[in-house]
Order: sequence, then C-alpha cells, then structure tokens
Amino acid sequence: MSVSDQIAMQLPYLRRYARALTGSQASGDTFVRATLEAALADGELRATIASSRAALYGAFTRIWTTAHVEEATALAAETNRHEMAAQARLSAIAPTHRQALLLTTVEEFSAAETATILGVTPEAVEALIAQAVAEIEGESATRVLIIEDEPLISMQLENLVADLGHTVVGTAATHSQAVDIFEREPAGLVLADIQLADGSSGIDAVEDLLKFGDVPVIFITAYPERLLTGERPEPTYLVTKPFKEATVRAAISQALFFGSSKPLG
Repeated sequence: MSVSDQIAMQLPYLRRYARALTGSQASGDTFVRATLEAALADGELRATIASSRAALYGAFTRIWTTAHVEEATALAAETNRHEMAAQARLSAIAPTHRQALLLTTVEEFSAAETATILGVTPEAVEALIAQAVAEIEGESATRVLIIEDEPLISMQLENLVADLGHTVVGTAATHSQAVDIFEREPAGLVLADIQLADGSSGIDAVEDLLKFGDVPVIFITAYPERLLTGERPEPTYLVTKPFKEATVRAAISQALFFGSSKPLG
C-alpha cells in the first residue's frame, strides 16, 4: 500500500476529530489540509505520518496547537455566527484536556498513544482526562431528545443522560415521532440514530428539527462511513455503534461546550 493510500484511510476519522475539536467542518478541514500540505512539502514527515495513526494525529496536533488563535481571527470575517462564537470560545481556553478526552474516547487511542500525540506523559494524560470529566459533571443541565429505534440502546442513552444531570424530554423511534416530541418539548441537545424503525431517516428528522432553531446534535450510528464521505457537509459529532459510554459523554461535552453544531450545513 502506498504512503498516500495509508494516509487516505485515516483521513475521514482525522476530519471527524478535527470537526469535534474546532466546532466546525470548515475550520477542522483547514487544519487537516494544513497537515497534508506540510507532509507534501516534507518527505520525512510524510513517511512518519504514514507509519501510524498516532503519528498522523500528532502532526495534526502540532499544527492545531500553534495556529488555532490566528486561525480564529482569519476566519471571523467570513464565517457564520455559530463558527465565530465557536472560535471565540477556543481562543479563550487551553484545549489540551478536551483533546485528551476526545483522543482516548472518540478516537480510541491508548493513554500511551495519546501522550505521544500531545507530547506529554501518560500520567499527564490521565490528569487531563480527569479535568475534562470534572468539567462535564459541572456543565449546566439541559433537555435532551433521543431518536433511537432500538429499545435497549434508547434505555442506555436515557440512563447515561440522566447520570450527567440532564433531562430526557422524550424518546422517538421514527422521524414523525421526533418532530412531534420536539414541537411539544423543545430540547437543548439531540442524540440521533440514522436508520429508524419505519425506514425513515434520522438525518431527515434532524433537518426538520433544526427548522425550529439551532440545537446541538450528536449522531450515533453503526454506519459512520455513510456520512464520512467528504461529499457533503458531515456531522460535527458522530459516534460509532457499538459505542462506549465514555465516547458519548465526550461528544455531549463537546456539543454543550460549543452550544451548537449545525451538523448538516
């Protein structure tokens, strides 16, 4: 397999991570593109990032860490209100603890791999994760709509949401149920499957919900490759089934941190 093919296999997942970290597809893709451009200009770097997934994420992290404040300023004049707000949030904080949480949960790196990516010790990674978890527990409670047609998964998500201190306003197994519940009980966060019980689409349901106003959305699906295609705007928050509860917690933390997701636009 060629170096370019090895890197290409990991790009959909690096783009997912970049979107979750930056809060927007446009900004996330800017940093992924900068990483690839650096690799094209440096044969040694290109060989390094093709050697392992962790090396690719490490290269991305070095570019993100040294450039994100400047990128926020550059994007502000040409992006929408949500992205400007997201970049303002990022410019005011040190995001290393969120990176550690995303890398070990959503991206499923080990503590040792995460330490290599972030340039810290494994002990420091554990401390960063603990800080991120503490922040999750301290977040303001919100109202959550769950769109999921598998009863056991729906119950698991309900329990997880309740454990985090949030309120479930309802669970829907179909597109129409989701819209009916949201009209009666507007939510501050939506967890949505893609394929629903009656053959309807969770993506279509979310598009209809967003007509009522912007709300963070996390897609949870067994078929992430159907959305990670690069052919259309992709969900900012995408969790793969079967999921680990820590992964969903991390996604919820990110979604509430930015307060918006615009997953389809």
